[in-house]
Amino acid sequence: MSKPIHWLTLFAVVLSAIVGLYLWRASETPAPQMMPSTTAAPPKEPAIRYPIEAASPAQEADEPLPALADSDKAMQDALAKLFGRNLAEFFNLQGIIHRVVATVDNLPLGHLPAQLLPVKSVPGWLVTTGKDEDLSLSPKNAARYQPYVRVAKSVPIAPLVAVYIRFYPLFQEQYEKLGYPDKYFNDRLVQVIDHLLATPEVKGAVRLTQTTVLYQFADPELEKLSAGQKILVRMGGENAAVVKAKLTEIRSALVASPPKG
Repeated sequence: MSKPIHWLTLFAVVLSAIVGLYLWRASETPAPQMMPSTTAAPPKEPAIRYPIEAASPAQEADEPLPALADSDKAMQDALAKLFGRNLAEFFNLQGIIHRVVATVDNLPLGHLPAQLLPVKSVPGWLVTTGKDEDLSLSPKNAARYQPYVRVAKSVPIAPLVAVYIRFYPLFQEQYEKLGYPDKYFNDRLVQVIDHLLATPEVKGAVRLTQTTVLYQFADPELEKLSAGQKILVRMGGENAAVVKAKLTEIRSALVASPPKG
């Protein structure tokens, strides 16, 4: 794919032309000017930090991939082999690749658009205990997440990563459509996994404050966490440990280098 010339490069070319014209006019005996090359240097390809090819040796696909716009059925069939036929209980299956890519990209940010989540929202309301200064997250709140955690824990990593690698060209295409034509989705995925693995472990009660009908973490450091890290805190320490262990396995299957931390 051809890459657009960065505007700073264009600015530098224009600036060089202006400076050259000024020096030519100001000098009484200008030095001979070399003819500029008519062949523009090709734009640099983006540096790929974690090439997907390194995760698995190249293999011929059983059948060609569908077009991105027609990929839902193929993805649903692949996911059904991993998660069983009750996919609709946990997943939003329409536009699944778009949902996965958009959610991965937004997890390290402050807001996670609910309408784009590939996984259905945890049922019920946040369970709290105490009030006023003693308001905190109830240990019972973790039970709301346990069905999802059990599903995640049961999925074998090798087939999961194999599905990801198989459909990777579509994930990359969707990532470019989100506005990242020069970026590599697998790099973003590994970056987000590392970000989630860096979520702090909270010892003791997770204090809350309430503004109108919304809850916030009373600890400013917790409230500053990203949307993805807040999910891990809300699900409770044991559930978060299971999810982190699974993320570590996925990362190990995708790249050779350990996470920074």
